[in-house]
Amino acid sequence: MRIIVDAMGGDNAPFEIVKGAVMAAEKYRAEIVLYGKGEEILRSLEKLDIKDLPNGIEIAHADEVVEMEDNPSTIIKSKPNSSMVLGLRMLRNGGGDAFVSAGSTGALLACATFIVRRIGGIRRAALAPVIPTGAEHGTVLIDCGATAECTPDYLMQFAYMGKSYAQSLMGIESPRVGLLNIGTEETKGTELQTQTYKLLKEAGEKGEINFISNIEAKEVLLGGCDVVVSDGYTGNILLKSIEGCGALFMSEIKKILLKSTKTKIAAGLIKNDLASFKNRFSASSVGGTALLGISKPVIKAHGSSKADAICAAIGQAIKTAELDVAEKITEHIKMTRGEN
Repeated sequence: MRIIVDAMGGDNAPFEIVKGAVMAAEKYRAEIVLYGKGEEILRSLEKLDIKDLPNGIEIAHADEVVEMEDNPSTIIKSKPNSSMVLGLRMLRNGGGDAFVSAGSTGALLACATFIVRRIGGIRRAALAPVIPTGAEHGTVLIDCGATAECTPDYLMQFAYMGKSYAQSLMGIESPRVGLLNIGTEETKGTELQTQTYKLLKEAGEKGEINFISNIEAKEVLLGGCDVVVSDGYTGNILLKSIEGCGALFMSEIKKILLKSTKTKIAAGLIKNDLASFKNRFSASSVGGTALLGISKPVIKAHGSSKADAICAAIGQAIKTAELDVAEKITEHIKMTRGEN
């Protein structure tokens, strides 16, 4: 497996990106291409006391860097030699199996759409993280920020992609699909939700998806569905709320367990369980989010990712490529359009 990594993307680039890539090359026995400014990448390796390129690591030079303030819609023309653009071109041309970046979400979405291209029939790509919930394998949230303003048709396609992704990633034959809303009644929500409900209900009656109705955020967290469909604006609020709740819970639990000698003893007894709980809400353990709807695997890592998170994101990229998620979504879309 060969993974292309944007070494210059994110708040901690390139050092943490390089460190994470070295960890991933060893952990997953993968070939990793670090796209970025060669001298800075080499200096990062020197900081790690690495004089020669480690096994599995390759450097591909790129003169330019995509900054957070850059206009996503003009990057391909304004920064054609950036690590993001060149890396995605390498992916498109078959030089790797997947691409990972912790850079600007808007830039990655725009560049992936115009360079790698969307799957035929897909109108918008969507970010689809697996969020921690009461469901055994978590819940696929689609979208969580790629497309803030959606149409019912977009959300309908998100549902199909989310279903296919859950089937591949979680092994669920018929994932339960819910529409994120402020109530369960079909008349709840704005026009976007009410019109989308009608489309999803119709698809459910045809047997195309296992649509279980509208679902409130609290029920999502309790594991009420396997795929939750949302516009990117609302989905991002849900995602960030979950991240904040996780941090709050750990902070409060820590206060309780450090209150007395007895509670400190109890903390020692459940240390491993607490670490497991913390990891469920940790971006470092999740790594990144798949950008579904693009014809080849593209993974968006958190902008503040450090080495552990980058390593995990590369692992996720490998798994997404191995599962051939893009091809399965392609086939699913063809089936729903009656092309098979």
